[in-house]
Amino acid sequence: MQDIGRLLLFAGLILCAAGAAVLLFGRMGISLGRLPGDMKWQGRNWSVSFPLMTSLLLSIGLSLLMYLISRFRK
Repeated sequence: MQDIGRLLLFAGLILCAAGAAVLLFGRMGISLGRLPGDMKWQGRNWSVSFPLMTSLLLSIGLSLLMYLISRFRK
């Protein structure tokens, strides 16, 4: 039961950090999904969004986070 509690606390901390990062990016004028490299096409009754740069930045950030967690866990 303690392992589940620790996991939930850790997940909550990660969500709080992600929320703070989104707020910080918003205040700096960097809105996720509208970065250079994100593609968006619009027609009369449709729109398609492909956030390529946002996906790459999130992937790099999460990979770095997982690397650091694995280094400190040993």
